[in-house]
Amino acid sequence: MSAVNRGLRQATKSLHTRLPQRLCQRSALPLLSSTFKTAAPLAPAALHARRSNFSTMASLQSAAAATPSPSEGKGYDPEIKDIADYVHNKPIDSDLAFDTARWVFLDTLGCGLEGLQFKECTKLLGPIVPGTVVPNGTKVPGTPYQLDPVNGAFNIGAMIRWLDYNDCWLAAEWGHPSDNLGAILAVADWITRTNKAGGNLAGGKIFTIRDVLEAMIKAHEIQGCLALLNSFNKVGLDHVVLVKVASTAVVSKMLGLNEKQTADAITQAWVDGQALRTYRHTPNTMSRKSWAAGDACQRAVNLALKVLQGETGVPTVLSAPVWGFYDVLFKGKKFEFQRPYGSYVMENVLFKVSYPAEFHSQTAVEASEKIHAQLKAMGKSAADIKEITCRTHEACVRIIDKQFKPMDNFADRDHCIQYMCSVMLVFGRLTANDYVDGSEAATSPLVESLRKKIKCVEDPKFTADYHDPALRTISNGLTVELNDGTVLPEVVIEAPLGHRLRREEAKPVIFAKYKRHLEPHYSTEKVQQLLELGQNPKKLEAMTVDEYVDLYVSENSKFVN
Repeated sequence: MSAVNRGLRQATKSLHTRLPQRLCQRSALPLLSSTFKTAAPLAPAALHARRSNFSTMASLQSAAAATPSPSEGKGYDPEIKDIADYVHNKPIDSDLAFDTARWVFLDTLGCGLEGLQFKECTKLLGPIVPGTVVPNGTKVPGTPYQLDPVNGAFNIGAMIRWLDYNDCWLAAEWGHPSDNLGAILAVADWITRTNKAGGNLAGGKIFTIRDVLEAMIKAHEIQGCLALLNSFNKVGLDHVVLVKVASTAVVSKMLGLNEKQTADAITQAWVDGQALRTYRHTPNTMSRKSWAAGDACQRAVNLALKVLQGETGVPTVLSAPVWGFYDVLFKGKKFEFQRPYGSYVMENVLFKVSYPAEFHSQTAVEASEKIHAQLKAMGKSAADIKEITCRTHEACVRIIDKQFKPMDNFADRDHCIQYMCSVMLVFGRLTANDYVDGSEAATSPLVESLRKKIKCVEDPKFTADYHDPALRTISNGLTVELNDGTVLPEVVIEAPLGHRLRREEAKPVIFAKYKRHLEPHYSTEKVQQLLELGQNPKKLEAMTVDEYVDLYVSENSKFVN
């Protein structure tokens, strides 16, 4: 041993003998007061470390109380504390939120099943090692797969988001809060199956669909409230960072972590590398935008499991000078908040009802459908159009205004307002198949020429209404000029069918959409069983998650290899 090494070892030994014993002991770190309310001090961690022979639990047997945290004594960023406090201490007592969550739940599962009809999606699904079946693992709806909860979260999250047809939240940041169901359902199913088989994850918890709906409400709220005043896209980050943060928070609670551990997991989500939006924009638009939410879900579950195994947090992950999220990725700005966490987002979430189209275009496509009918009544068609002016809001211009940009793939087409409106004007329809390479719409010379005649112009009033908490409209107005000089009256639609202001009008259409997405996968009897269950809130909410998910298993799916 060198003299240097001997000296270092002796110094370390001497230092240890002088440290007070109380500094060498681990204690629970109480969360300090949060932005909107004061959190009570936390009880010490009490994770279960029972020995078991279940293969899916093998890596989770050691509890998190063994080693002292390097961050002991440091206060958490208040933004982190608020989320952890909300997840653990805020009861959800809104009937409207639970009713809306049920509709979101059914709609989201249906969207996932529809995604399975596309090979670009299914090629990414299934076990990492072909043929692997995880005992008591997460079952993936519409498939024969039974996976670990991390990969299960990716699979469910990817199929849900694939067609951009699930719910939507529009504010300073955009996103799709039901993406979080990928993580929530995967964890709830895995824990429930494991515990029914004799395990003791999360204290032996058996999850019901009611529990899933509550987790969805809270994930929606976290993602949505962070999005209200904070634009991640303006600094080049993709909105799935909020899926990762929201899913991490609710999944931590589901796994049985205490409030401090949940805060630790949330910090890990913020310090984790964040996705860049470049895969959503020219010249790099590609299919990762369809599985980015699945990636966020799997990262969330993975990070929460690491904390369950004893990993600690990064208390000032947001505010640390130079190295924190604010300084590195948010141009030094702190998050702003419009409201405390409650159930506002679920109560006001937007459904994509009529068209599988990026949400800022929904009202424009609806207006195009009306114009298509008007032209037909006049004995004219899209071929008679000279130009179109689309009066719209700022977010639409920034995200999907691609008048002259090439449409190279599916991802380009379903995020181009000109393409979507043109397809509707030419064919009187817009379906997911219209985005596919080689499809009738994608190869139509008329669609291609017409989309270059559609010019977007921002209306500041539409932009203001878009951000107004009392309105939250997504307005578009189309004015068509024909080749003969005729100018048609502007068709303006402010709230799409899935908006809160049109919720009751939308419900029958949402249910028809769910039925349409079930039918390619299941027998008539199974479809009817699922429809009846979906319309019986009391029975649905009382079902255990594993029993409900089993209804969606397809051992011989024609869509999955």
